[in-house]
Amino acid sequence: MAPAVRYAKNVGFALVPIIGVLAILAVPQRLGLSLVTEEIVLTMLGFGVFSAFLHYPYRKEAGLLEVILAVAGFAAWFWAAFNFEPWLVELADRTPEKWVPGAIAIILLLEALRKAGGLPITLLVIAGLVYAFFGHLIPDATLQATYNPPTKIIIEIYAQTGVPGLVLKIVGSLVLAFIIFGRLMEVSGATNFFTDLAMGGMGHRRGGPAKVAVVASSAFGMVSSSIVGNIMSTGIVTIPLMKRSGFKARYAAAIEAVSSNGGQIAPPIMGATAFLIAEFLEISYTDVVIAAAIPALLYYVVIFLQVDAMARRENLEGLPKSELPRVLTTLLHGWHFLIPIAVLLYFLFGLGYTASLSALYATGTLFALMIVRRRGFPPIKEISDFVIGSGENLLTILLIGGAAGIIIAVMDQTGLGFQLSIILGEIGKTYGLLAMLLMTALVAIVLGMGMPTAAVYIVLATVLASAMIQLGVEPMAAHLFLFYFGLLSMLTPPVAVASYVAAGLAGSNMWATGMVGMRLALAAYLLPFLWVYNPSLLLIGSPLSIGIVVFTAIVASYVLAIAAENIGRPSTLETILGLVYLAAAIFIGGSTVWFGHESMLAVASGAIGVVGVLLIRVADRRQQRSQQKSLSLP
Repeated sequence: MAPAVRYAKNVGFALVPIIGVLAILAVPQRLGLSLVTEEIVLTMLGFGVFSAFLHYPYRKEAGLLEVILAVAGFAAWFWAAFNFEPWLVELADRTPEKWVPGAIAIILLLEALRKAGGLPITLLVIAGLVYAFFGHLIPDATLQATYNPPTKIIIEIYAQTGVPGLVLKIVGSLVLAFIIFGRLMEVSGATNFFTDLAMGGMGHRRGGPAKVAVVASSAFGMVSSSIVGNIMSTGIVTIPLMKRSGFKARYAAAIEAVSSNGGQIAPPIMGATAFLIAEFLEISYTDVVIAAAIPALLYYVVIFLQVDAMARRENLEGLPKSELPRVLTTLLHGWHFLIPIAVLLYFLFGLGYTASLSALYATGTLFALMIVRRRGFPPIKEISDFVIGSGENLLTILLIGGAAGIIIAVMDQTGLGFQLSIILGEIGKTYGLLAMLLMTALVAIVLGMGMPTAAVYIVLATVLASAMIQLGVEPMAAHLFLFYFGLLSMLTPPVAVASYVAAGLAGSNMWATGMVGMRLALAAYLLPFLWVYNPSLLLIGSPLSIGIVVFTAIVASYVLAIAAENIGRPSTLETILGLVYLAAAIFIGGSTVWFGHESMLAVASGAIGVVGVLLIRVADRRQQRSQQKSLSLP
């Protein structure tokens, strides 16, 4: 790549986070510039399209064609930003100066999206556009779109409620702030701190390295906003340690992938998605964190129990304490990494600041601490690499945010959202709510394949959430249902990006890793169905109903872990036994659905489950003792 082109690309990457940060800090207003949010995010999108063409060339290096497309893409979107305010008073005018650059901007956005985000999401947006332009020709009244003139469709997408709408605004402020925060946590060494802390506390226990992976990946994952980035940061340490302690490569990779995936659902930060859900539902961030707490806890309970069972079955001990970092020493050297998180939570909860501003203050705090710890300002190159890297991390989700705006405009203009509600409603009426949920889960997994975490949720919330809510599903339950199944696309073959990245680090078979990952994450596949039928699992309901569903869900999670571990064994008898345990887990977990949210029969089911679990534990201990005796005989 020619130096000038490389420089231009880096400038484009750098300007995206710089513009976003200045907007969050209200710098334009302080300077007397009367800029509306749409003008700012459209400019950011223009730089994103610009950088995408230069970063993903058609050949080995970017040439004249890429430069022309990059400049045209920026110019087209900047034209909308420059004219946004005067065009607001000319909504009825559909002149060529609006729709011609609009058509160019949309086409180049789609091509940039294909380069950065992949073909599946691009085809989804193209399908939406085809439906917008030609859907009125469909003879079936259920699927037929409302007719709109092509110029109206283009202008609506380009410069009204489409691309410069809610989703791009959220990406340009909230998601941007947390990506910058996560990026600085990564480059500052916070990843090593969390990993060493977990190693010191749990590395010596049975299956210690695997438990370290669960704790460290979840701790860093909730901040990083990137499952793949989390795997590449913590996995390079935890996967070799797991293999060294005796875990097979596919298990080491799967444990890391599932743990990193779980970091996105773990309160209080949830990879910034908690704030996105709050924005979509127009509720407080605290409400989202409270609702997500119990499912996240159960997710990790099942993983921990399975990891412990693997280690017990294979007689895998932890690492020698002499080789592990000391917890106190680690805290003394890295305690400052906890301060930015405390600052974030203080500004959020204590002072009630916006999430994006709170994240920037936390980032500034971490940067100041880095200067103090290093006793000097970081080199300019290090700062520029950080800014450019933040822009590069933001690129895909920025383009997907623009694409989600296209989908929203299409749904509004064509009535597609209403049609989806009718289709899902018909499925629900004909085959029942469970069939509708299964269909929605499948669509969520397919749509989410290969996309960044926040982008997965944005697309699913845009396309499917309103349809579920209109069918009577609790809004919080609907959004968390979509969020979980969108994340599960990272673990579900054939795409399973998280499992495959971890498999690459572990040197294991990708398909085998994906199947183990699905088994480890079994709770995430089942819990969303439970909270749709009983939102008390999300702490929405009476204290009695919440207490009963939490009790039965915890018991069911324990049985589910036993089931998953048995299903994975080679013995046919053990697999059959695992399926029996799975049925028991579903029965106990769903007892509040079968018998009623406040039924004592549900409590009795949980109590029977507790007795069953205790009997299983006693049998396991007897078997272990007999094995130890046989090994000790001469």
